Amino acid sequence: MSSATDRVHQALSALGLSVQIQEFPQGTRTAQDAADAIGTTLGQIVKSLVFLADGRTVLVLASGRNRVDAGKLARAAGAARIERADADRVRAATGFAIGGVPPVGHATPLETYIDEDLLAYEIVYAAAGTPNAIFPITPRDLVRVTCGRIAELAQPQ
Repeated sequence: MSSATDRVHQALSALGLSVQIQEFPQGTRTAQDAADAIGTTLGQIVKSLVFLADGRTVLVLASGRNRVDAGKLARAAGAARIERADADRVRAATGFAIGGVPPVGHATPLETYIDEDLLAYEIVYAAAGTPNAIFPITPRDLVRVTCGRIAELAQPQ
């Protein structure tokens, strides 16, 4: 495991979770790549997306099949303006590069919002610190370990 995946494993252990991080040489950078690698549905992949809500850095954990609706996120976060964080801001806030941002183990504590659609699954799969590592977690544990707020965040399909 890399130092990034080690940090994720340690963060999860400190939160009382023992998970099996899986690494895939072909990569899991996109939600579709991760779903293909693990052999699961796109909806079960947790996309970790970093936004700025009135300048505050927030983390959104969205179902892989959904696009985040900026208006819904603004309402959930009590913000007037939502914008995507650039790669430098993502790395500064989380300590991880885009494509491998995990739900825990960040450089700074992040306000977290969880797409309610993830709760429909028994198990979901989240990034484990690199663009080729993921781990399984129950949605209930995901909410618990991130202190995330569940919200309707998906754009209409």
